[in-house]
Amino acid sequence: MNYEFIPLVEQILNSYIFQKGGTMSKHEKIDYVEFPAKDLEATKVFFNKAFGWNFTDYGADYCDFSDEGINGGFFRSPKKAATDAGSALIIFYSKDLESTQQKIEQAGGIIIKPAYNFPGGRRFHFTEPSGNEFAVWSDR
Repeated sequence: MNYEFIPLVEQILNSYIFQKGGTMSKHEKIDYVEFPAKDLEATKVFFNKAFGWNFTDYGADYCDFSDEGINGGFFRSPKKAATDAGSALIIFYSKDLESTQQKIEQAGGIIIKPAYNFPGGRRFHFTEPSGNEFAVWSDR
């Protein structure tokens, strides 16, 4: 039996699911990330204002987001994700670093490492209201 059509079917399904706002999980690929948040409401407001994210609440202590490059969620916790504590760093891409920084600051984010050059571009680090550290980079 000829199975050459299977990659095409997978591509069509991925396209359809993406258009509907979902994702198709792939074997042994990063699929979902979770972050602590001491103030879930402030964190949700920040990401909505800065990046237009929408959330689905699952009780008072958990919310998730989808279609933001990767799906994930925030859980209520007094802890925070920060590189000085050994946490992985999630890095956003921007076509306009200064504009993205301005949106982050207007939404209540705090710049903790000002923009700096590195081979291939520039980036800065920020924290959101629950103290989680993220970065934004640009090749422009």
